[in-house]
Amino acid sequence: MQPEQKSEIINSNMASVAMDSLNMESGYSQVNGLKMYYEIYGQGKPLVLIHGGGSTIQSNFEKVIPLLAKNRKVIAVELQAHGRTNDRNTDLTFEQDADDIATLLKNLNMDSTDFFGFSNGGTTALQIAIRHPEIVNKIILGPALAKRNGVPEQFWEFMKQARLENMPPQLKEAYHKVSSVPTGLQVMHDKDAKRMVDFKDIPDEQIKSIKASTLIIIGDKDIITPEHAIEMYRQIPDSELAIIPGGHGEYIGEITTLKPDSKESDFVIPLIEKFLNKKKG
Repeated sequence: MQPEQKSEIINSNMASVAMDSLNMESGYSQVNGLKMYYEIYGQGKPLVLIHGGGSTIQSNFEKVIPLLAKNRKVIAVELQAHGRTNDRNTDLTFEQDADDIATLLKNLNMDSTDFFGFSNGGTTALQIAIRHPEIVNKIILGPALAKRNGVPEQFWEFMKQARLENMPPQLKEAYHKVSSVPTGLQVMHDKDAKRMVDFKDIPDEQIKSIKASTLIIIGDKDIITPEHAIEMYRQIPDSELAIIPGGHGEYIGEITTLKPDSKESDFVIPLIEKFLNKKKG
């Protein structure tokens, strides 16, 4: 890393804080016009966590970070206009999110890493594997949308009429916990909705070009259809598919589907660790 690249790293009270007996480092990095927020937990091979639309690190991954960080260095990010990362005068795109994460990892002097993307984060992980294959070891898609027909038709009608008042209250609360920007929640909501309305299919040839070992995880009552996950599984050469009982993100304790009686054993961490530790054939 060049000295000027190092200077792009803005440390924000890098003092360690405890989270479920873990040490956590947090900071900001100058990334393509953003001050991009990230958190780092644990030691070991790096695993990058990519949140979904309308979410923060904690609203998607708070329950599983302590489990994953027992054996891994976990790098969790917040993307443009989400959580503690500021906005810029551009629409959200999965391609730009992929480029932003690639730049962040370069700033942090990290080379080949594993990625776990949840929901929209899964689509971003797909774009990282397509656009930046040199930095990808393995990817986990939990799940990912690659085609408009991967969700029921009424999903698109809902997105066209999306209103902030209909956003899950848990996600609103999670945003306000970490951001004090008065208009930020509305901006995040509107840009996320527009991105989905404008979503275009990822071409088959790009999906088939993915060389990284891939694990696709989907709930049997997910937003994305099991048929779509199966199609992606057939297209990505080195891929595995797990269909888990439950709703969208229930298998990782995502905040809107988390049940009061959920336990560590309900989450799919052993499945993820087995996949990440498996040697390539």
